[in-house]
Amino acid sequence: MYVGLDIGTSGIKGLLLDEAMGFVATASAPLCVSRPHEGWSEQAPADWLAAIEDVMASLAASAPNALRAVQSIGLSGQMHGLVALDARGDILRPAILWNDVRNGEEASALDSATDDFRVIGGNAVMPGFTAPKVSWLAHHEPEMFAKMAHALLPKDYVRFVLSGERLSDMSDASGTLWLDVGKRDYSDQLLGHCGLTRAQMPQLVEGSQPAGRLKGDIAQRWGIKGRPIIAGAGDNAAAACGLGVVEAGDGFISLGTSGVVFVVTDDFAPAADSGAHAFCHALPDKWHQMGVILSATDSLNWLSEITNHSVSALAEAAASIDMTKARPYFHPYLSGERTPHNDANARGGFIGLSRSHSIAEMAFAVMEGVAFALADCVRVLQDAGSHPTRFIATGGGARNHQWLQMIADVTGCEIDLPIQGDYGAALGAARLGALATGQSQEAILTKPAIERVFKADSAYHDAYQARYQTWQRLYQAVKDI
Repeated sequence: MYVGLDIGTSGIKGLLLDEAMGFVATASAPLCVSRPHEGWSEQAPADWLAAIEDVMASLAASAPNALRAVQSIGLSGQMHGLVALDARGDILRPAILWNDVRNGEEASALDSATDDFRVIGGNAVMPGFTAPKVSWLAHHEPEMFAKMAHALLPKDYVRFVLSGERLSDMSDASGTLWLDVGKRDYSDQLLGHCGLTRAQMPQLVEGSQPAGRLKGDIAQRWGIKGRPIIAGAGDNAAAACGLGVVEAGDGFISLGTSGVVFVVTDDFAPAADSGAHAFCHALPDKWHQMGVILSATDSLNWLSEITNHSVSALAEAAASIDMTKARPYFHPYLSGERTPHNDANARGGFIGLSRSHSIAEMAFAVMEGVAFALADCVRVLQDAGSHPTRFIATGGGARNHQWLQMIADVTGCEIDLPIQGDYGAALGAARLGALATGQSQEAILTKPAIERVFKADSAYHDAYQARYQTWQRLYQAVKDI
């Protein structure tokens, strides 16, 4: 038996797998995000721990005998977040999350001062990454920066509490911008640009290697005999392991709070100038390229909140719209944007609204705008040499077949929808735990059975291309305003 725990932004998810990788039990607990100022996004790490206790209690109630037979616990988590600890291991301030863009000036300053981050770290310095968060801390909360003895990512803070060990994996550490991604080791040069040293960093291991041991009192409370904690991965690399996206050319599109286009590479292939991310995969000697948008399903959630229409009602309304008819455009830059713009100041908006437009046209425009933003990511990865043509769909938005067909029509790529099941980061974390016990990669990291393949309709693809080009020009037209 294997447990996978995913420390997400909107909640904690846990699942229990048997030796044949079959699902035994799943559980989840919600989390809230604090936004004390515009552009800020924070969470209290104590909330992660409380939610994990709820998840483990639910798993224990569902399958107590199976939980007692657990051999390992794999961790995955939201990337890039900064958990600052003092020398005693106490939290100095709320965690600054991946979608926090308060550090736009610090990110721009780091990126313009040196090309080391792009060359060694494989990425342009964007506000979402951990490095500019530390620079912001040094400039705006210098007393906290002076006290910071350790900087941990969200899942690795959880590991620290569960085991007392400060350890991280290559995939999650890539998103700090302190890693020499090609060498899979910290870069003293990149750390130095942020006023940090290796002594403040957790030890690095590969994703399927042991990384800590569950404290005895916690193991007793959870009813677990096997106590190894496995390194795990950042959420996207973990999701890739859950989907069997592990060989060069394999890819997935995630329609979650954020949107992700992910393609595996055999080598470190940085393409920072085009807006692509280049990170270590969770597996040794594997890397990946990735494009990320910050507001995918979150854009539809936002429309739901401000109109008091449910997300399902909005999706149903959007399905009534004829895409060949004139309608408004929407930019999904509600929290700034990463790929391809690296623009913390980008903002979302409707363009071309008329008195005749209804909530249905607005919902369609939001879904279309997200599809266009994902097409930007596909284009960036194509320019970076990956040439993806087929993706597995994952994330909550993948339940919307209209949206998947729209993405296929816009991008021209085939989209595979797995048969109903959980193929997210928690599954990938549990699978990495199984690898650590000696099971083979071929047996564990399999691809899911596919329910349906969405192929581009050539007529719609051509029609979307004209709108896509106008949508791109509109961003440039309003950028300076």
